[in-house]
Amino acid sequence: MEPAASIVPDSEHKGLVALLPPFPRDLALLARFDRPIGWWLLFWPCAWGVFLAGGTNRWGSVLWMLLGAVAMRGAGCVYNDIVDADLDARVARTAMRPVASGAVSKKAAWAWLLALCAVGLVVLLQLRWEAQVVALGSLGLVAAYPFMKRITGWPQAWLGLVFTWGAPVGWVEVNGFDQLAPLAALYAGCWAWCMAYDTIYALQDREDDAMVGIGSSALSFGRHVRAGVIGLYAMATVCWAGAVWLVRPDPLALLVLLPVGVQFAWQAFTLDTADGGSALARFRSNRFAGALMAAACFVVGAAGQA
Repeated sequence: MEPAASIVPDSEHKGLVALLPPFPRDLALLARFDRPIGWWLLFWPCAWGVFLAGGTNRWGSVLWMLLGAVAMRGAGCVYNDIVDADLDARVARTAMRPVASGAVSKKAAWAWLLALCAVGLVVLLQLRWEAQVVALGSLGLVAAYPFMKRITGWPQAWLGLVFTWGAPVGWVEVNGFDQLAPLAALYAGCWAWCMAYDTIYALQDREDDAMVGIGSSALSFGRHVRAGVIGLYAMATVCWAGAVWLVRPDPLALLVLLPVGVQFAWQAFTLDTADGGSALARFRSNRFAGALMAAACFVVGAAGQA
C-alpha cells in the first residue's frame, strides 16, 4: 500500500474554506468547494457544446452554465457522500469526508443537497425548453452512478456519461435538436476524456478499493493502465476531430486540436501509475486541457459562423 503521505485526502481545510466557521466549513467541504477542479471538469463540456454549435457570443448562457456546474457538482458530491458514507470511512483518502466522519449528519446533508439543487433549478430555467429537457435527462444517470462501483469494475464508464452531459445541453441550447451528428462525435469524445482522467484519479485508491471490494477502471485495466489511458485519450481526440470536421470540413481546422492532443500525450507518457501524487497532478491538469479544447471549439464555431 502507498504511504499515507503520498495520498492527498479528500477533505482539507484550505483557502477561503478554511476561514469559515466549523459547520459552514463542513458543508463547503461536503460540496467540494475547496476543490474547484471538479466543477471545471463538469463545466468545460458545456462550453464546448455552446462554442462548437456556433454560440461564440452566448456568454450569458456560458456563465449560467458555469454557475450550474458549481452547484450541481456540489450536489452530486453531497449525494455521492450520502450513499457512500460506509465505503468512504474505509478508504484512507476519503475517511475524513464530512458525512463519513460524522461531522455532518445525513439529515443535514440531504437539506444541503436540496439547497444546491434549488440553485441548479434557477439555472435550468434560464435555458431554452429543449436544453431543459436534455438537462433533466441526466437525473437518472446521476442517481445511479454511486452504485456502479458496487456492481461493475468499470464505474468510470458510467461517470463518462454523467459528467460530460453538459456537452449536449450546451449544443442544444444553441441549435435545438438540429444538426446532431457533430454533437454525437463531441459527446463520444467527452466520454472517453472523462473515463481517461478518472482512471488516472482512481490510481490513488487502487489498494483500498481492492480491499473494500469495489470496482474501478484503475483496477480493471491491471498492468495496462497506461495503455488504457492512451487509448481513451486517443479516442477522445479522434472523436473530437470528427466533430470539428462535421462543423468545418477543412483539414486546417483540425490543427486546433493539436494543443490538447499534446497535453493528453504529456499526461499519459509521464504518468507514474505507482505514485498517487503523479496521478493527482495529471488529473488536475485536465482543467488546462479543458481550456485548450474550449479555445479549439471557439475557433471552429466562430469560423463556422463567418
